[in-house]
Amino acid sequence: MKGKPRPTEDTTLLVGRNPVREALERGDARLEKVMVQKGAHGMETIVRLAREGGVPVQFVPPQKLDTLARGLTHQGVVAPMAALEYADVDEMLAAIAPTHDAVRDQRPVLILLDGIEDPHNLGAILRSAVAAGAQGAIVPAQGSAPLGATALKASAGTAVRIPVARVKDMGATCEALKERGYWIVGAAGEGETVYFDYDWSRAVAIAIGSEGSGLSGKVRRACDVLLSIPMRGPAESLNASVAAGILLFEAARHRA
Repeated sequence: MKGKPRPTEDTTLLVGRNPVREALERGDARLEKVMVQKGAHGMETIVRLAREGGVPVQFVPPQKLDTLARGLTHQGVVAPMAALEYADVDEMLAAIAPTHDAVRDQRPVLILLDGIEDPHNLGAILRSAVAAGAQGAIVPAQGSAPLGATALKASAGTAVRIPVARVKDMGATCEALKERGYWIVGAAGEGETVYFDYDWSRAVAIAIGSEGSGLSGKVRRACDVLLSIPMRGPAESLNASVAAGILLFEAARHRA
């Protein structure tokens, strides 16, 4: 039993030093994070490999690992794995539109999920992105819901139809997208431009912030425009997945 993956509600859990190290060495893109027991010895290689591979490392008390491992010998480390493999962001963008001219001519639509923590929202947004014809999604390595079974179910299985890339720095990624020719469009209640007044006839990356605090500072500053969605009734804001759907289908409407 020692060292075997154990399924959980939302992920597969790698348990033990050898399985985790081997997954890091082969660059398994499904690794969500590595959870290391505080004070455990002999973890230097695992921690180094994780950081070199852009996999978040979280130091936790042994009781946390005991609970997750559910009786398996965890040897001070476990690693949740997503149900689906993340795409490499550069490869994804090159496949969508390899040059600045291609971005301008093809006018791709991307969705940037800036800290969506609820896997149901993540899945619902990916479902809307697929339905609206978006070509790719980008999530941060930290502070994002796992691309696991719950998100896949919430997407009604459509999450497999859109590449999802994971990046270390969403702000830097926004700047790289702008260099490629994308306009960064952020959803914000205080946005001065109403979403249906925006010129959608260009390549756009639609940024949706977290359920609680909205767009992060880095992404907000990188946005070319902040768009608002008018409220007719006594509601202060919309669910993140609803807001994403409205903007995604507005972009699609200008590509019909």
